[in-house]
Amino acid sequence: MTERLTLRRPDDWHLHLRDGAMLAAVLPESARHFGRAIIMPNLVPPVVTAADARGYRDRIRAHLPEGSGFTPLMTLYLTEDTDPDDVAAAAADGLVSAVKLYPAGATTNSASGVRDFDRVRPVLERMAEIGLPLCVHGEVTDPAVDIFDREAVFIDRVLDPVRRATAGLRVVMEHVTTADGVAYVRDGGADIGATITTHHLVINRNHLLVGGIRPHYYCLPVAKRESHRLALLEAATAGAGRFFLGTDSAPHPDTAKESACGCAGCFTATNTLSVLAEVFERADALDRLEAFASLNGPAFYGLPPNEDRITLERGAPVDYPRSISAGDETVTVFDPGFPLHWRVAA
Repeated sequence: MTERLTLRRPDDWHLHLRDGAMLAAVLPESARHFGRAIIMPNLVPPVVTAADARGYRDRIRAHLPEGSGFTPLMTLYLTEDTDPDDVAAAAADGLVSAVKLYPAGATTNSASGVRDFDRVRPVLERMAEIGLPLCVHGEVTDPAVDIFDREAVFIDRVLDPVRRATAGLRVVMEHVTTADGVAYVRDGGADIGATITTHHLVINRNHLLVGGIRPHYYCLPVAKRESHRLALLEAATAGAGRFFLGTDSAPHPDTAKESACGCAGCFTATNTLSVLAEVFERADALDRLEAFASLNGPAFYGLPPNEDRITLERGAPVDYPRSISAGDETVTVFDPGFPLHWRVAA
C-alpha cells in the first residue's frame, strides 16, 4: 500500500472566499495547500468591473498569511451591462483570468446575473477573440424544471446554443454534477473543460435527505443520483485533460446554514486534499490525482503547473476540526462520512 505521495502543488479552479471577517477566516485554509485559485466574484455587491476586481484582489492579498505564495486569480461577474472593453482591458493587464456567468437566481448572490443571453453576446464575442474563458454556473432557473434536471436542461437550452453562436469561446462548465454534463464536455472539443468539486465526488442526494435534512450537504448544483456521482468519479480519476479540481468551497455561517431556509454551499477548503486522496485511493487511481488536482487546470487555462511540490502521507485517521471560527460565527467543515487517512506532510 502506498504510504507517501508527492505531487505538484495543486490549484483550486473554483473558490469562494467572501469578504471581511469571513475572508480573513477562510483564506488561510486554501492558502495552506493550494498555489492558485480562481476566485468567485459573487460578493454583495458583485465584482463587475476591473476596478472592483483590483480592489478585491488587494483585500485578499492583505489577508494572506505571512510568507504565503498563494495567488488569487480574479474573475468578473457577467451582467447584461458588462462593458466588453473593460473586460478586454482587465484581461490584457493580467488582472482577470476569466468571466463568470450566473443565470439570474441560480445560486447564492446571483440576482445580478444574466436573464437575456442576447444582451451579453458582445462580451462573449470579445472574450472569444482574446481567449478569455467563460466560467459557467450551468443551471436553468425555470421553475417548471425539476431542480435535479436543471443542469441537463441548461446544456440543451443555453450552453450549447451559446457555444454554437460564439466560435472559439473557451468555456469551463463549473461544478459539473451529472453524467449528461460529463458526456457533453467529453464530446465538446478542446474549447470546453469542467471542474469537479470534492463534495460531489463523495455525496449523492441520499446523503442530503435520508434520515433527515442535512444542511451541510446542501449545495447548488444540488447533489444528484448515485449514477451521476459515479460518472463524476470516473471522469476525475481517469486523468482526462479537460476535467480538473474546482472545490467550490463555499463558506456560510452555521446560523445561515442551519435555518429554515439554509444557504447552499459546502466548506471543503480545510480537508479537500485528504478527502481526494482517500477517494482516489479507493478508486485505485492515486497515480492520477496529480493530473486532476495539479496539471489539467493549468493546461486548460494556458498556465504552467506549479513548480513546488507537496507530499501526502498515509497513517492514522486525521482529526480535522468540526468547524472553524469566522468572527463571531462558526463555519462547519465538510464531513465526508468516512475516516481520512491521508494528510499533507508538514
